[in-house]
Amino acid sequence: MAELHVRSLLVTGANRGIGLGLVQHFLRMPNPPQWIFATCRDPKGQRAQELQNLASKHPNIIIIPLEVTDPTSIKAAAAKVGEHLGGSGLNLLINNAGIVKLNALDTETLEDMREIYTTNTVGPLLMAQAFLPLLKKAAQGSPGSGLSCSKAAIINMSSIGGSIASSFGWELMQITSYRCSKAALNMLSRCQSLAYKEHGILCVALHPGWVQTDMGSCAGHMPPLTVDDSVQGMLKVLSSLSEKDTGTFLDWEGNVIPW
Repeated sequence: MAELHVRSLLVTGANRGIGLGLVQHFLRMPNPPQWIFATCRDPKGQRAQELQNLASKHPNIIIIPLEVTDPTSIKAAAAKVGEHLGGSGLNLLINNAGIVKLNALDTETLEDMREIYTTNTVGPLLMAQAFLPLLKKAAQGSPGSGLSCSKAAIINMSSIGGSIASSFGWELMQITSYRCSKAALNMLSRCQSLAYKEHGILCVALHPGWVQTDMGSCAGHMPPLTVDDSVQGMLKVLSSLSEKDTGTFLDWEGNVIPW
């Protein structure tokens, strides 16, 4: 992991599950980031207690309230991050926050589809727009050519459930709105890679595996992957990403997932 040198990063949905796991693993790096911006909806709530405990022991963790469906909240978070960073930029934006509802195709509703799409797809769009100036600044301030996560990158946490070519897990859970939102997120990741490459920003969609989190277990099945194994794998993948990988859809082991 030594090759991944990230001075600053932001993780959405950092109070539990994969988001919290990412914060914990970045802290354990030989050279941990100078700034870890851990965002969640309700930093003072019960569900953020573990994150609060972590931040009390590590001054490089800055907890910021953030609702990824609210443009005003996103702009306020970007302003706070910019204040902390001073003249430097943000190296890594990890759009991890996401939701799922266990609807079958026949029971999907307009309200649920809208809520899930807004969180899982529109949220990452708005986040990238708001943090683009800081990502650009990080890319400009990094030596050398090419793209990498140590320089400037947007990582969109996707799912194999968003792969149109794969029907993974359909028999266990249809979750149509979730699948649609992640397929759209994959296209957003592709668009971002095309638009932001000239600014030196790498963009990928990343499938963390089927992980033992509240979300992963919500259908009553035990996922095969622990948070630790998923995050360790993803960080290894992030450390190896280069210009050739921007715009791709990968899993936690670095395998290419078909669109």
